Amino acid sequence: MNSLAMIESWPVSTAAAAVVRADGTVLGSHGPAEHRFALASVTKPLTAYAALVAYEEGAVDLDEPAGPEGSTIRHLLAHTSGLAFDEHRVTGRPGERRLYSNAGFEVLGDHLTKATEIPFAEYLHQAVLEPLGMTATTLDGSPAAAGVSTLADLVRFAAELQAPRLLDPRTVAEATLTVQYPGTKGVLPGYGHQSPNDWGLGFEIRDGKSPHWTGTSSSPRTFGHFGQAGTFLWVDPDAGLACVALADRQFGPWATEVWPPFTDAVLAEASAQS
Repeated sequence: MNSLAMIESWPVSTAAAAVVRADGTVLGSHGPAEHRFALASVTKPLTAYAALVAYEEGAVDLDEPAGPEGSTIRHLLAHTSGLAFDEHRVTGRPGERRLYSNAGFEVLGDHLTKATEIPFAEYLHQAVLEPLGMTATTLDGSPAAAGVSTLADLVRFAAELQAPRLLDPRTVAEATLTVQYPGTKGVLPGYGHQSPNDWGLGFEIRDGKSPHWTGTSSSPRTFGHFGQAGTFLWVDPDAGLACVALADRQFGPWATEVWPPFTDAVLAEASAQS
């Protein structure tokens, strides 16, 4: 796909991007497929997927208590537990506001460790990474942001999100297409206050947000995540494809400028090819 070459103009040292369909067909790839990039918050969808495996295995229930008083695993995954952004401090009542929280995912990781009796990084490996063949992906630290991976590995995960093998498709739809706590307001990091600020379970749902890190032509059902390391993964169910882009520069104005037109170009080219 010619549109993927746009990453060459990004003000970064190293970048890689790919587009994959639900059947695993890679429509295009550009940049080093095996280069290991810090994922930052693109770690969260992987953590969420592990939590959903634990749910389907019966180790946890999504609505069991976890985190602050009144909070559940569902609240933690949907950023509505009331925990602060980067502190294990309660700043609101569960379900009241969408308070994007790294601390919430760290509490989730601890909860899953206790429930499964397996250290979370190892559980993630056994439940998600190993079955998908994501051999270059590791977690050494926070379940919210300490993942490291490659373009090749995340393409495998992007294909899984579109045609699940590890989870029941209904579970994935609940996490990626179903708004949790509808109407909840909150701040989308880097993009300001959004009303509503829709999320699934560990995945942001685009809906009508503006401004946004995806494209102007992205469907409202688009879901995914971006990270402060200059990384993103989105799935557009209406377009029938997913895109992964990884870079080695901290998120900032450069990303808000280049990501949306890049996504629009990818969607336009894919549509023209179909």
